[in-house]
Amino acid sequence: MQDEFNLLDMAEVPLHEWPVEQTLDNCIKCNICVTACPVAAVTDKFPGPKYEAPQAGRFRHDMQPTPDASVDYCSGCRVCNEVCPTGVRIAEINARARRQITKDSGIPLRNRLLGRNELLGKIGSYVPRLANFGLQNPLSRSMADMMFGIAKEAPLPTWSTKGTFWDWFKRTRAQRLKSEKKVVYFNGCATMYYEPFIGQAAVAVFEHNGYEVIVPPQKCCGLPMLSNGEFDAASEYHQYNVDHLHDYAAKGYDIIGTSTSCTLTLKEEAPELLHLTDERSHKLSYATWDIFEWLRERHEAGELKTDFRPLNMVLPYHAPCQYRAHRVGKPALDLLELIPGLDVRESTARCCGIAGTYGYKSEKYQIAMDVGAELFDFVKTQGSQVEMTACDSETCRWQLEHGTDLPSRHPIEYLAAAYGLYDLERRALLNE
Repeated sequence: MQDEFNLLDMAEVPLHEWPVEQTLDNCIKCNICVTACPVAAVTDKFPGPKYEAPQAGRFRHDMQPTPDASVDYCSGCRVCNEVCPTGVRIAEINARARRQITKDSGIPLRNRLLGRNELLGKIGSYVPRLANFGLQNPLSRSMADMMFGIAKEAPLPTWSTKGTFWDWFKRTRAQRLKSEKKVVYFNGCATMYYEPFIGQAAVAVFEHNGYEVIVPPQKCCGLPMLSNGEFDAASEYHQYNVDHLHDYAAKGYDIIGTSTSCTLTLKEEAPELLHLTDERSHKLSYATWDIFEWLRERHEAGELKTDFRPLNMVLPYHAPCQYRAHRVGKPALDLLELIPGLDVRESTARCCGIAGTYGYKSEKYQIAMDVGAELFDFVKTQGSQVEMTACDSETCRWQLEHGTDLPSRHPIEYLAAAYGLYDLERRALLNE
């Protein structure tokens, strides 16, 4: 806990600024979080948010082992935070408890590997076809399951065989728009190594609306490490991003990301979990936007072009947990509904189940699939005319594809397609 907070003065501090452990005293034992928890609904291995966070949290101390290691079965989906009527930061308390477990018993090699998405992405990008074969063939997947505990059925990503996002951005730098209006783009690891076409769609949308795009040096946001209890390593990554993005934030540039998990981490997860109180981290936090949050702001100000072409299709849309955790409503849904001909059908499923790296772990794969069944069933009930789905989070899209056998796209891809800039089938810009 942070010593600088005087408990007598807590009433004067906004609830979202409290140290997360101190929010547990707000628990009124209403059990709403237990009822809403998608993990507790499908497995007895996780007793529920109330028991792991506010109740077990009262018995945790840095100088002693955590009283219940079942907290590791918390997926970190933050549904409990959404529904808690008194503002207990349940998911964050559980994340801190996982960190204590890793301090007590170490971090398995499997978790270290899954936490280093950027390193794995970079290595595979040098030989993407070989990396894809090595990671996706049944024999290697079975070996990874037996040796490391990485589920052989889990929807691991595939490397781009056309180069990284930065390769494309540097190659096309001369033809990129120059403008007095500028935005800073935080691409994230998935766009960098696996889905560069999402970054291309985002750049196309920015430029169509008159904005020059700046892509500064950046590293993984650190969320995979935070989720696996490696706070020290995550802190190094976050500090690198602060060092390379702060000056843009200080100049008033908006820092915009297409990975809703990355933007949430820069905004909130890293500062809260790592107890960051310095001005530079907070400056970056306040300057960071999720892309549709930012685009909706432009639309409300009358600054967003709406010269959309019709997209005649039925589109099931799922707002992922990390997206809802921004607490800004559902701006992607708001903008998708502006596209003529697009019949957007919103999912009310609590979670897709994958929760970042959670569903990749052998002991948690079936839990992830059971949690995601609610979403998969929703998509299937929308009819045979559905050809693809939409979701703002990369791992959620991969899970959606895994559970429904339908392609899933980021909402920015649909927006770029409606502008006539992007081919949804090929996942490529039309002018390239």
